[in-house]
Amino acid sequence: MSSKANSSLFDLIQSMTKSEKRYFKLMSSRHTIGDENNYVRLFDAIEKQTEYNEEALFDLFEGEAFLNRFSITKKRLSDHILSSLNSFHLTSSIEAQIYGQLQSADILFEKSLYDQCRKVLRSAEKLAQKYELSAILMQISYKQKRLLETNGYLKVGDQELNEIEVKDKEQIEAISRYHNLWLIKSRLFAELTKRGVARSEEETKVYSEICSEILHDFNLSGASEKSTYLFHHIMSAYYYAIGDLSKSLSHLRVNLEGESGEQSIRLGEENKYVSALTNAIYISDKIGEYKESIKYLAKLKKFASEVEKNEDLSIKLFSSINSIELSLFLRRGDFKNAIELAPEISAKLDELQDKISPVRRAFLAFKIAVSFMGEGDYSSALKWINLILNDSRLDKTEDIFAFTQLIDLLVHIELNNDKLLPYSFKNTQRYFKTRNRMYSFEKVLLQGMNRLIKCDNSFDREQVWEVLHDELSKITNDNIFESVALDYFDFQSWAEAKLKRKSFDQVIREKYNKSIRAAS
Repeated sequence: MSSKANSSLFDLIQSMTKSEKRYFKLMSSRHTIGDENNYVRLFDAIEKQTEYNEEALFDLFEGEAFLNRFSITKKRLSDHILSSLNSFHLTSSIEAQIYGQLQSADILFEKSLYDQCRKVLRSAEKLAQKYELSAILMQISYKQKRLLETNGYLKVGDQELNEIEVKDKEQIEAISRYHNLWLIKSRLFAELTKRGVARSEEETKVYSEICSEILHDFNLSGASEKSTYLFHHIMSAYYYAIGDLSKSLSHLRVNLEGESGEQSIRLGEENKYVSALTNAIYISDKIGEYKESIKYLAKLKKFASEVEKNEDLSIKLFSSINSIELSLFLRRGDFKNAIELAPEISAKLDELQDKISPVRRAFLAFKIAVSFMGEGDYSSALKWINLILNDSRLDKTEDIFAFTQLIDLLVHIELNNDKLLPYSFKNTQRYFKTRNRMYSFEKVLLQGMNRLIKCDNSFDREQVWEVLHDELSKITNDNIFESVALDYFDFQSWAEAKLKRKSFDQVIREKYNKSIRAAS
């Protein structure tokens, strides 16, 4: 028997909190007849495992009758756990509360207790209206219509039917508006995740076409809070994608300042609130709004310490807080403090496994790799680089994958891996050419790296670094699209450090301090 059997039940049990497990045991203790005991015993055995091993379970319960139909036993245990979780979270989830009320309304309807059913539906309707749950409001409307039909429409007047028509039209319009905005956002983010910030007029046009429906004179009059929040969320991402950071920040501010941020939390949009805060921290720091960046970072940490977190939100907060802190350290040339985050991040990534998306994992790994490069620890940097390059789940067209290949080549140059370098260079060059990613910046950088690989002495290398620094400076100063590459790794400052025989962190700190003085 394989120990690699379906681990879904194991995953479900291991995802439960102590409180959820305690509640499950409490519920199960009320049902101690027949198979119920077996469910609890199996639950306890699986809970103690560090990884799922079905063979060990069969050894433990050898001779037990339920092993003859083990797949059914596992399915029923899973159903019991989900039932327990539904009951446990009934008061913590607004939607769960409403669905509980709808189930009560159905029971009352079937018992012909129509007045009580009507009151329960009205209570559910008020709660759904408060949290702008348009889809659920349509379900409530259907059940309310069913009540009207029970009396053969004897007590239904024109006014009541008109009110129903108005309410239904409002909800249909709200659902349609939100759905359209969601599709625009999803297309935009799918493209942004793959391409990154626009590197050409053509790519800017792609982003503009995706958002064309809402770029000009989009009417927010009468829009729900959710739709309004989503609109500004999209616009902030759009302006970030085309490199207009000031406008991006202005839309982020709308969603964060005053009551807007609280509205997103109240409406159950905590993930969006975290994203908005994280983006605001990054962008405000990048454009020189340093005090605002610090203010938003404090808000994010305060939110993380106070909010009641589920696992999904916990993963989002782990990724967002560590990602933004690494970004701030790297921008300031504080590689030492960035590296200190690495052990904790590494342990958490090992714990989360596939629960964290490959892209989030890759961005964290990339920033830690750059941190080690900044400290001159190229062997450690290479370990984090390989985590990205060897991740088969990561789409090879992702922007992060492309820049990882460039710093991988740079690390091998620093390590003088002469035998590996020609092969690595050809692979990297082929990657950029076959995927149409050979922008002017990449072309100049790869040409410089190729010359470095062929250098025989330090004097020749110094000349190559000088030429490369001058060419990169000219490209990034003259073309805003090409300067985007420096957001991933400051290749220009790396070349400057080599040329002036300074440490990389010193060059970065000098630039950062200069930008602070210019902003003040």
